[in-house]
Amino acid sequence: MKIAVGSNNPVKIEAVRTVVARVWPEADVIPVRVKSWVPAMPISHAACLVGARNRARAAQAAVDADLGLGLEGGVNPEPAGLMLLGWAVAVDGQGREGVGGGARLPLPPAIARRVLAGSELGPVMDEMLGQENVKQKGGAVGALTAGLVLRKDTFAQAVAYALAPFVAPRFYGPW
Repeated sequence: MKIAVGSNNPVKIEAVRTVVARVWPEADVIPVRVKSWVPAMPISHAACLVGARNRARAAQAAVDADLGLGLEGGVNPEPAGLMLLGWAVAVDGQGREGVGGGARLPLPPAIARRVLAGSELGPVMDEMLGQENVKQKGGAVGALTAGLVLRKDTFAQAVAYALAPFVAPRFYGPW
């Protein structure tokens, strides 16, 4: 089985590999650099889903994979605050699709203000932590939970949910 991931981000690739290995241990997971066609800092569930779907479709088509997976992180304004979130979409060559979301975490107000003012979360976290490429490591969620939850973990959950129609098709009816 060939599974394409619409990203070169090692965190996203590892999230997919972790979940896929539990279902299809022999699968070949292939990172594919594709565009999401959404802003670098998506600010809605809808924008994140569009980005994840675009990545999944482009990756699947680029290498004629059995499945394409797209992962998109972003934020969404909610009553509890500006929530950090992630979505995953899985597609096959016949257009069948699975969608999954990860857990949400409110951003601290100072960080939320910067993001809503137009800053991308990754560079904000890099600056605050004095590190580079936080989004390719534990991510903002890792920093905000003191390592209790890492970015890879939240994306792995979303990937598992997105794969549900493909691993348990009897519950999802005929395609």
